[in-house]
Amino acid sequence: MRAMQVTAYDQPLSLQDLKVPTPGPGEVLVKVETCGLNFGDLLLIKGTYQEKPALPFTLGMELAGTVTAVGKGVQGLAVGQRIAAYSGFHGLAEYAVVPADICVAIPDEMNAVDAAAFLIAYGTSHVALDYKARLQPGERLLVLGASGGVGLTAVELGKLMGAEVIACARGQAKLDICRAAGADHLIDSEVDDIREVVKSLGGADVVYDPIGGDQFKAAMRACNPEARLLPLGFASGEVPQIPANIVMVKNLNILGLFWGGYKKFNPKVLTDSFRTLIDWYVAGKLKPHVSHVLPLEQANEALELLRSRKATGKVIVRVSD
Repeated sequence: MRAMQVTAYDQPLSLQDLKVPTPGPGEVLVKVETCGLNFGDLLLIKGTYQEKPALPFTLGMELAGTVTAVGKGVQGLAVGQRIAAYSGFHGLAEYAVVPADICVAIPDEMNAVDAAAFLIAYGTSHVALDYKARLQPGERLLVLGASGGVGLTAVELGKLMGAEVIACARGQAKLDICRAAGADHLIDSEVDDIREVVKSLGGADVVYDPIGGDQFKAAMRACNPEARLLPLGFASGEVPQIPANIVMVKNLNILGLFWGGYKKFNPKVLTDSFRTLIDWYVAGKLKPHVSHVLPLEQANEALELLRSRKATGKVIVRVSD
C-alpha cells in the first residue's frame, strides 16, 4: 500500500510502499478513503507535538473509510461498514489499523470528505464550548483564528448554541467566510484593535483561542467578569504567560483543553459529543467548510496550505476512491 510518512523531522513527507497491516485484538483494518489534515500534523512533522512517535511514521490524525477486516473481540463493527476515526496517526495511507472503540459510524447522509473534516474540528469546538465552557444562549463568544479548521466550527456551533459570535480572522476574504458561518460581528486581526472592538460590543463572556500570543493577551483584557477563556492551541508560535493578577481581579476562568487527551482518560466525553454532532449534521444544522481536496501524492502541498494559512476551514487528502 502507499503511505505518506515522516522519515526525518522538519522535512517533506516521503511516499512509501508498505505492507498492509493486520488488525490485532480489539482493532479493525480500514481502507482509507479520505484524511483530514490538522495543525497538529505540522507539529508532528517538526517533532514538537505532545506525542513524539518513533521515526518513520505515517501522518494523518483523522480518517474516513470502510472496514475491511476485524480483529478478535471486536463487537459492533462489521466488514463493509463506513466509519470515521480520530486515529492520531495512519490517515495518509491506503489502509490503517485503528482501535475499534474510537471508530464512529458514518451515516448514509455523510460523504467521505465531510466525514474526514468532522471529528477533530467539530469535536474540539463542541467539547470546548459545551462541556468545558458551558456556553449559554445570549452570551458573547469571541473566536480567535475564526476562519481556520477549528475556529470556523466554533463560529458555527456558537451560533447554533444561541451565542452572539464575534469572529476574529485575517483579511476580508476570511471574514466573509466567518460571516457565512454565522458570525454576528467581525474583527480583522491585521488592522483592528481586538481589545477595543470587543469592549465596544460589551465584552466577551467566552474566548475560544487556538492562536495564543498577542491575540490572547488582547482578548483577556476584553473579558467580562467571570468570563471563561479556552486556550487550545498556539498557532502564533507564542504560548502566552497568563498574568494571575488579572485572572484574580476579574474573576476569570482559564479552561485548558487538549481534546485528544480525553481519548485516554474519559472517552465518553468524545463519544457523547460525536453523537450530538452527527445528529445535528443529519438534521442539516452543520455543514463542514472544506477549502481544498488534494490526492495522496500531493499531501505535502496540502500541508503547505495549512502552514502558509492559505486554507480556510479544512484541507482534505483523498487517499483512495
